[in-house]
Amino acid sequence: MAGGAAPSTEAASRAALGAGLVCYLIWGFAPLFFQAVGRLGADSWEILAHRAVWGAATAGLFVLLARQGSQVAQVVRSPRRLAFLALSALLIGGNWALYVWGVNAGRVLESSLGYYLTPLLNMAAGALIFRERFDRLGLAAIILAGIGVVLQGLALGHFPWVALVLALTFGAYGVVRKQIAADAQTGLFIESLFLAVPGLAWMILLALRGQGHMDDSPAAAAWLLAAGPFTAIPLVLFAWAARRMPLSAMGFLQFIGPTIGFGIGLAQGEPFTALRGVSFVFIWAGAMTYIFGVLRQVRRLRA
Repeated sequence: MAGGAAPSTEAASRAALGAGLVCYLIWGFAPLFFQAVGRLGADSWEILAHRAVWGAATAGLFVLLARQGSQVAQVVRSPRRLAFLALSALLIGGNWALYVWGVNAGRVLESSLGYYLTPLLNMAAGALIFRERFDRLGLAAIILAGIGVVLQGLALGHFPWVALVLALTFGAYGVVRKQIAADAQTGLFIESLFLAVPGLAWMILLALRGQGHMDDSPAAAAWLLAAGPFTAIPLVLFAWAARRMPLSAMGFLQFIGPTIGFGIGLAQGEPFTALRGVSFVFIWAGAMTYIFGVLRQVRRLRA
């Protein structure tokens, strides 16, 4: 019995690692996808509308496949859970819109900075909101990242508001979702429905004005339709992997996305001064300190 169980556990761990890698690879290359959609002429609000509408359709399919219709009905009958999901939809919708605008406005590096900061802001939120305690390594990680943000602002010549708003909205989204008793597919489906109603109205208004891009060409329609699965699939993969992977592994994986985005920004010739390089060194040092702290915590739990 024991000899037969190990391979199964090992296979499940490999599957979870694979799902997590695919999730973060999709998020990492997201700038290229949204830049391609932006070149069609769609602005961030039109792209957000398509993400919401077709994302809701994709999430609805996942709910059907997971047979979670009864859970959707339970959430709909709970005003408290609906209110929290409405708030989380507002936060993730704002995050999506700003991210799409950022990568199409030549701010890929600043956008990637936001997602480097997210886990560190989550750590701070855990201490402030949920009374979680973090050790000296956690404090050092936050201080290093804070120095990096200050230097980034000096290097940019303006406050790095895109990075901070992306980090704050995504961090707040995680805090709100932590309060909601609903599986990932169910929560994503209802959030997408909240966003899909104004999204569909916006799509109809653009079509009536002749300003929509859905009917420009088959290629344009395909890109805009793909925004739904491109939004929903990595979120579901993330939720599936997070429940089956060690915290240390997820700690490493969550920096893959912004690192790829950082490389894309450099390859596309975004300004990268010496001071900006130093700012990222501090941010990476904070990220590595965070990962080291996670690894130490996992070793203590195992011990």
